[in-house]
Amino acid sequence: MQGPRRDTRGIVDARELFARVRFRRRLPCEQLRPFLEHYWLIDGHLDAPYTSYVVPHPSVNIVFEHGYTQPEIAGVGLGLFSRVLEGRVRVAGVQFRPGGFRPFRPEPVSEWTGRHVRLDTPASAVLDVEDEDERVAALDAFLLGLGPAPDPQATLAMELAQRIRDDREIRRVADFARDCGLAVRTLQRLFADYVGVSPKWVILRYRIHEALERAESEVEWSRLAAELGYSDQAHLVRDFTQTVGVSPTAYARALS
Repeated sequence: MQGPRRDTRGIVDARELFARVRFRRRLPCEQLRPFLEHYWLIDGHLDAPYTSYVVPHPSVNIVFEHGYTQPEIAGVGLGLFSRVLEGRVRVAGVQFRPGGFRPFRPEPVSEWTGRHVRLDTPASAVLDVEDEDERVAALDAFLLGLGPAPDPQATLAMELAQRIRDDREIRRVADFARDCGLAVRTLQRLFADYVGVSPKWVILRYRIHEALERAESEVEWSRLAAELGYSDQAHLVRDFTQTVGVSPTAYARALS
């Protein structure tokens, strides 16, 4: 059985975060795997505050966090996300596949984009569980209790978003829509309703994720820009800097 992904895409300076807390991913039960990427669990105790940064995936998350009595729905984040971790740290997160959240809620996913909304349910059922397997089972029970409904359009949205993630040759929305046999407006509406952001946004975000991860090793930025479909290095530098807050070379120097 394939396990959860092991890359660090989206986590800014993952090595520094992992040196401070225990981070791992776990798969949900079989019934939930069509909708979810994985669960993500963080535990630790910090003597001093530490700010973690994430370049969000085009995914909705539900987050249970120590210090908050209720979990929250975190819609797709448009900018760099930061969270101050201090003292006792315990977080149990649910990362949905892009397109996978809609079967759990009736609203278009774009209504959640950029928002953090507390749910009217106690977090203790998940956070007070010490055994990790039982904590995963508690997350399973919570999500199954929401009664996800099969939705062919959600399945299509998940498949198309996965194609964008896997295929670096997908660079233009018009070409992608034509290859999928869809009108551009139909594709855009599908992504708004089921992913929460546009297909162009997803293409750009996965480019930045790859650049962020590749920056952890020696990289020739002009070559990487070409591999990611940028017309030149300057456009990659612009998108990276706008998203992460520093230039690619400054980020790579900080890591080294």
